[in-house]
Amino acid sequence: MSTLYVVATPIGNLRDITLRALDILREVDIIACEDTRHTRKLLSAYDIHKRLLSCRAGNEQNSAEGICSLLAEGKNIAYASDAGTPGLSDPGDVLVRIVRSNGYEVIPVPGASAFATLASVGAFPGRSLLFDGFPSPKPGKRRKRLRELMEREENFLIYESPFRILKLLSDIEGIDPDRELLIGREMTKIYEEYLEGKVKEILEILSERKDIKGEFSVLVSGRKKG
Repeated sequence: MSTLYVVATPIGNLRDITLRALDILREVDIIACEDTRHTRKLLSAYDIHKRLLSCRAGNEQNSAEGICSLLAEGKNIAYASDAGTPGLSDPGDVLVRIVRSNGYEVIPVPGASAFATLASVGAFPGRSLLFDGFPSPKPGKRRKRLRELMEREENFLIYESPFRILKLLSDIEGIDPDRELLIGREMTKIYEEYLEGKVKEILEILSERKDIKGEFSVLVSGRKKG
């Protein structure tokens, strides 16, 4: 039976791809991806040349139906989002649901994710870690959700863009200025950076910068008992 492989790809450093992922990308008939231009750079680095299909948030439903048609023709297909693991704040869940509902096998090919990367160097106590993706860009909804998360005792991890990171940190400071954070910026890339400390301290550091670049992953410590 034809198979859809959900392939994790590097979040920055192109060498952070598994040998199995490279094998799959070389063996499949077609590669569906969030952005064909982005994925083509990765494939070119490893001399892989395949037919590419666009499957992004804006066309995922229609693209998934087309992919099912190709699977029906006996094609094996890989899916890769722009960086990291599909389905984790990336397209992929709609595709997987439709492909599986049509009776085709879906196989994960695990690898890099910004979530796991930052969590691996977090040192906050606790056995539980909640992943909540990107906060809402709407201030009211963002603050409401942050209050809910910060009332919990487990640590949580969220993503944020360079354009809203100061707003996010200001919201967290408004709820608890002493809450401990670990922030990862440009992880695995040339300007990789980690900032750890109280939110008010990190906010002060970033507020002094004229130009903030790079995607952010933010690990927030849970509310202390008592």
